[in-house]
Amino acid sequence: MLKATLEQWRMFKAVVDAGGFNQAAEQVHKSQSSIHHAVQKLEHALGLTLFNNEGRRVTLTESGELMYRRACFLLEEAHKIESVANSLTSGIETYLRIAVDIIFPTEMLYEALNKVSQEYPLLRIELMETVLNGANTLLKGGEVDIAISPFSYDNGFSEDLCDIEFIAVAHPSHPLHSLNRTLTLADLKSFRQIVVRDSSADRKADSGWLGAEQRWTVSHVRTSIDIISQGLGFAWLPFAIIKNQLEDGTLKPLPLEQGGLRKSIVHLCFADGDRLGPAARAFIGELRYQTMSLPDAPSLSDSQ
Repeated sequence: MLKATLEQWRMFKAVVDAGGFNQAAEQVHKSQSSIHHAVQKLEHALGLTLFNNEGRRVTLTESGELMYRRACFLLEEAHKIESVANSLTSGIETYLRIAVDIIFPTEMLYEALNKVSQEYPLLRIELMETVLNGANTLLKGGEVDIAISPFSYDNGFSEDLCDIEFIAVAHPSHPLHSLNRTLTLADLKSFRQIVVRDSSADRKADSGWLGAEQRWTVSHVRTSIDIISQGLGFAWLPFAIIKNQLEDGTLKPLPLEQGGLRKSIVHLCFADGDRLGPAARAFIGELRYQTMSLPDAPSLSDSQ
């Protein structure tokens, strides 16, 4: 038989998170005496002292720090169990939140969303466009149910969804094309590179920055395409997104000696598959199907 209850662990965690018994009482809407009593019963049941006695200041003992980490995990798992039960009770979910990196082909995304909406017409979808670490940050924070990210997700499920091919491009009139020779990465560093900023709050990276002396940083790949189409810089851009610009000659691949083509794996991520409803599962299945037809980038020799 368990020595402690979930409610006792919840009161213990509340005291730590709030920074004291008075503060915890306000946050959980219970009397200070009831929280004291719950924590004392917990300490007695475990045979451990969880808090140092320092007057009004609340600090954890070494044992208390270990128990706090375990309590956080225990309460999170309990919350997950209730969420799964709610999903089973309610049946089909009515709301689906998705974070998708801007490098993912929009046509495939829209087709997958449309198919799911046709199957579940009452489903409301919230789509958040992100860059680099942004999608997984939202997933980790519980703000979305599914993330389509260029990074794997360490705290839940992650699978390789597809490869996205990037091509180094510039407008045909850009000075780099006027050199009329095979280019090296050193050649590029003398010209302006357009990079996309990480949408995560941490802002850990800029997408594909070469280290060029000049750079413009933007928040969306569409802005990057507009800038480069006007001859104002170069960048590595996703082939599936710039296919039309390559075909009509607005953009032209740079004749790089090496590195003209790059690949990035896009990952399908979610925290807990048991908490996904039928609509979310249908979306995932349709997404997998759509990515089977992702076009390959042409070889640079064929496009020059």
